[in-house]
Amino acid sequence: MLATNQTTRHVITTLTRTELAATLQSAGRYVGNTPLFPIERMFQKPGVKLFAKMEWQQIGGSLKARAAFNIISDAFKTGQLGNGRELLDASSGNTGIAYASIARSLGVSITICIPANSRDSIKHALRALGVNLIETSKFDSTDGAREKAAELASDFPELYFYADQFSNPANWKAHYYGTAQEIFLQSKRSVTHFVCSLGTCGTFTGTARGLKAIDPSIKAIALQPAEMSHPIEGWKHMSSCMIPKNFDPGLADSEIEIETWEAYAVMRQASEEEGLLLSPSAAANLAGAIHVARELESGVVVTVFPDSIERYQDLIPQVF
Repeated sequence: MLATNQTTRHVITTLTRTELAATLQSAGRYVGNTPLFPIERMFQKPGVKLFAKMEWQQIGGSLKARAAFNIISDAFKTGQLGNGRELLDASSGNTGIAYASIARSLGVSITICIPANSRDSIKHALRALGVNLIETSKFDSTDGAREKAAELASDFPELYFYADQFSNPANWKAHYYGTAQEIFLQSKRSVTHFVCSLGTCGTFTGTARGLKAIDPSIKAIALQPAEMSHPIEGWKHMSSCMIPKNFDPGLADSEIEIETWEAYAVMRQASEEEGLLLSPSAAANLAGAIHVARELESGVVVTVFPDSIERYQDLIPQVF
């Protein structure tokens, strides 16, 4: 029996090819082209500059808009979506919200497998967007959600398009053709180091690969959590998890581990000195970027802020 909550599914209308193209074009206007924010108070060193992409300024409120839009667009072009098929994937939150923010207007139902211990605010937001949620064991993290999604896709291939953000090349290509190009141009072609966490690995792989294609001398630094069990959503402790197929280990010139306490400290410092309310993952990225920048005599370091503190309101009393 299909283990889903059928009552949350909405009646979906089918768009004509012309309507679909127009709706995709409309949604695409709110994906990418995020500003590059200069970090000027938390870090100062002659000859070295530090910037971060404000990725929450997209549809769905996070960096995941890029991958979600590219995955959905590609699936329509290849015929994997349409004709009543649902989009199925595993997510701890942001990708699911991005899918829903884009796909609902395209006439697509969405099923997301999500760890049961994901934030209530995330699950409420997904349900409000009409997403059918399947909660998986809190002990298996996103890996367990991925296994459940793969099982459903195998059992009901006629019902689902399994987006599989961890393996889908449309994920990293969104950053290869988007994020990397924006960083290079917005930095006035001066970026020397790209610093980013590993999660689905789409952002790191696509952006690093894209920047190195433009200029092979650009360094890519991969960030991971220092602890196997950590609260930084979207980050992967690579030695203890299912390695995403999107990961290309040959792209990282070096790796840095970030402690949770340091991410929280940077959250507080960013609010006080930069006027930024960062999420834990954004703060951890900034912590890693500062580590890199401090070691340079000259250069331009760029990282990404995947989302803001908006979806982590329960952390405010704990961190601040």
